[in-house]
Amino acid sequence: MAARLLRVLGGVLWGCASFWLGAAQAGVQAKGQEIALQAGQVQALGVRLMALQEGAQALAVSYPAQVLVPPQQELVLTAPVTGLVTQVLVQSGQRVRAGAPLLRLQSPDLGQMQMQYLQAASRARLADETARREVALFGEGIIPARRVAEARAAREEAAAALVQTASALRLAGIGRAELREVERTGRLQDGVTLRATRTGVVLALEARIGQRVAPADPLLRLADLRRLWLGIEVPLEVSAHWQPGAEVTVQGQALKARILRMAPQGNMASQSVLVTAELPADAPLRPGAFVQVALPGAEQKGWNLPLAAVIREGSAAYVFVRNAQGFAVRPVHIIAASAQEVRVQGDLRAGDQVAVAGVVALKGAWQESRGGK
Repeated sequence: MAARLLRVLGGVLWGCASFWLGAAQAGVQAKGQEIALQAGQVQALGVRLMALQEGAQALAVSYPAQVLVPPQQELVLTAPVTGLVTQVLVQSGQRVRAGAPLLRLQSPDLGQMQMQYLQAASRARLADETARREVALFGEGIIPARRVAEARAAREEAAAALVQTASALRLAGIGRAELREVERTGRLQDGVTLRATRTGVVLALEARIGQRVAPADPLLRLADLRRLWLGIEVPLEVSAHWQPGAEVTVQGQALKARILRMAPQGNMASQSVLVTAELPADAPLRPGAFVQVALPGAEQKGWNLPLAAVIREGSAAYVFVRNAQGFAVRPVHIIAASAQEVRVQGDLRAGDQVAVAGVVALKGAWQESRGGK
C-alpha cells in the first residue's frame, strides 16, 4: 500500500515539474496590455493574422423588424350587451368610414334598458312640471320656499337619472336619433347596429353569425393604417448609434423610416433592444409583416474584422495586434455587426496585423498574466 502511494505521489510531482518546465521552455510572457511571444510560439499556437486595410467597404448590416400598428390607431370593437350576432356587414381587410355599420346584435337586455329610459324620461317630465308649478305657487304666496327647493332637487335627480339611462343605451350602440325615436313612439328595439367610430381597415373578424356573445367579448379589430411603425430588434452592443430622429432603410423597398424611441430596457435572453421607427404615410406594408432594416452606423469610419478576432470581457471588447514583442491588447468599440463580421473603431491603423485565429489561446495568456481575471 505504501509503495503504491509513493508511486502515485511521484507521478503527480513529475507531471507538475513537466508542466512548469514546458512553460519555461515556451517563454510565453504576458504583462498588462502586452503578450510577449516569439515567432515560433505564434505559429505553434495557431495564430493567424490579417492586415487592416484602409477604405474597406462598409458592412451591409440589417436587422429584423416587424410592421406594427400604433396603439392609438387601433380599435377593438367589443359586445356592449349580452346578445346574438345576427348580421356581419363587413369583411376582413375591408376599408370602412366612420359611422359605417359593422355588425347587428339582438339582445333581450336592450328592451329592459329602453324601458328604464322611458320611465326615467317620464319622471323627468313630471319633476319638471312639478317644479314649475311649485315656483308659481310660491310666487303667489301659497306655499313656503322649502317646497320650491324640494321640487327643484327632485327635478335635478330625475334629470340625472335620465342622463344615466340614456348613456347606458348609447354605450349599448343605440344612437341619439334612435333614442329620440324610442322616446317619441314608445316602440322598443330588440336589436342594435354597431357602427365604426373611426375610418380604418378591418384587421380581423372575431364574431360569426349565430354566435352568442357576452359583454366585452371582442367582435372585430379596426385600425387606421395610414401610418405604421417598425419594431426593430437591435443588438445591445450597437444600439447606442441609433438615436431618435435618425433614418433607417427598409431593404427591398424604397422606404425610409424615422426612429421615434428606444426601449428603456433590453431583452436579456436575446441581448437586443427594441427600436421603434415610424414609416412614411401610406407605406405599402401590411401589419404583422417581417422586413429587414438597415440602420445607421455601418457607414461610419472603422475597420472590418471577422467575429473571431474580437474577444469580450463584460461589456468591453478587445483585439490582439502583432508587435515586435508579441501582441498588444487594444480595446475597440463595435459600431456594427453582421453574421460573420464586425466593424470596430479604436487605436488601430492601416497595416496593423490583427489576430483572427488562435485568439482563444492569446486571451488565455492575457488573463493568466492578470491573475486569471
